[in-house]
Amino acid sequence: MDFFKGLTNGLASERCEKLQAPSYLNLTLSILILLGILVSYLPQHYRIIARGTSEGISPYFVLLGTTSGTCAFANILVLPASRADVACCKTVSAFECAAGLLGIAQVGVQWFCFSVILILFLVFFPRDSTLILDEAERQQYTWKTAVTVAFVCLLQGLAVIFISAALILSRPYHLGIWANILGITATVLATIQYLPQIWMTWHIGHVGSLSIPMMLIQTPGSFVWSGSLAARLGVEGWSTWGVFLVTGCLQGCLLGMGIYFEVKNKTSLSTGRQSHARCVVGYIQGGNGSAETDDEGGTHVENGWSERSPLLSGSRKSSHTPAPSRR
Repeated sequence: MDFFKGLTNGLASERCEKLQAPSYLNLTLSILILLGILVSYLPQHYRIIARGTSEGISPYFVLLGTTSGTCAFANILVLPASRADVACCKTVSAFECAAGLLGIAQVGVQWFCFSVILILFLVFFPRDSTLILDEAERQQYTWKTAVTVAFVCLLQGLAVIFISAALILSRPYHLGIWANILGITATVLATIQYLPQIWMTWHIGHVGSLSIPMMLIQTPGSFVWSGSLAARLGVEGWSTWGVFLVTGCLQGCLLGMGIYFEVKNKTSLSTGRQSHARCVVGYIQGGNGSAETDDEGGTHVENGWSERSPLLSGSRKSSHTPAPSRR
């Protein structure tokens, strides 16, 4: 019993012939997609580390994304076409073998990068406070929630590995059915993956630690990646490339919402600063003071007045003690 048992000679020879005549256009596109997947996740990793918190990222988004990625990676590994490509590496050149396995590498890199998000989400989860989205509904995300998410992802990964290994050793002819089950599961999880994140972003009114540059790269990239996998695996590989077609649509919705909130918040902040500046100028003119702008954009006012001075001058107590008169 081995990983390649259960493959028909016709499928194996067909895949080998295809690998020996690679499409250089599809090869170039596949390499660009592989690099794009890796680069697209770096802004998200950096944003969480730079902010020092994973606030704004839904635990259920991380849970569904990681489990979906695990199913997608296992799906392409046990797919008959992928196993045939691996088997062909014994007869084709190293270059042709590497070109034929780019599809597997793409899904593997995507799974790895999202798993890094899971680790960063757990490490930088705000332990000193509870993330309250809606006090009326009293829905809270605590450190216990983050640990539970990581534990469930670990259990799911071990279960997929155990079942796949058992089928390879005892029922290799059923690996095609198992691949479709994994693909359908990955598609369902990916379909609902962005729903809790969309809901959370809508309620808090900002993206938090969620990276907009990541989504700007991944949203169009999902459609390109889906098309590349479809060209490589054909219609029978729908359970693999269909996942990324669905995620591209939902991620586009989240991206649009994130951009809307970013523009809205920056506009509100700019308007608030202008209004505050006008008020400060009025206070200065009324108090015969002068003002300067500090390095952080705040206003420093001389003659005892500042932007934090009370509105009613009579209510402000002087912090200076009058010097005793000399006789």
